[in-house]
Formats: sequence, structure tokens, C-alpha cells
Amino acid sequence: MGCGWEGLVMVCGVLGLGSGPVRVELLEDDRALVVDAANGRACTVERWRVPPGAREGDVVVDGRVDPERTERLRQEVATARRAIPVPPGLEL
Repeated sequence: MGCGWEGLVMVCGVLGLGSGPVRVELLEDDRALVVDAANGRACTVERWRVPPGAREGDVVVDGRVDPERTERLRQEVATARRAIPVPPGLEL
């Protein structure tokens, strides 16, 4: 699967993304949207370039899902969501 990750890094590099961690934002049948964790730039790549078993929200580093970074990101998102006040009368 190394070839796929190298392709992901190359394709995203051409679009201005770095070679560091990327977040899997969206998975479709044949495409994936990944976001550079450092600068927030998005890149669409072929789905096969994303590691097998990766899910939306996972952080990928060096061609593998990084469970620790993924969990840290999930916690940061949960904390940020709790910090947003819910307007009166709005049920979530």
C-alpha cells in the first residue's frame, strides 16, 4: 500500500499540501477528500490511496491511520462543540 500513500502525498503536494498528517474528511465510492492537518487545505484523491480501514475523521500519517492523533482530534472537536452555546428553543 506504500505506493498509494506516496501517491497521496505527491498529489496533495502538487496542490500545496505538505507531507505531514492528513485528516480524512470525506469518503466516497471512488474518491476521498483529505485535509492537511497543518494548514487546512483540502485535496481530493482516489479512494484507493487512503489506507484500508480508514474512516472519516481519521488522521493518517505515513500511510497509516494514527489512532492517538485521531482520538486527540475527536476530543478537540467534542470540546469545541460543547463550547458553542445552543440558542434557546433549539434542540440538538
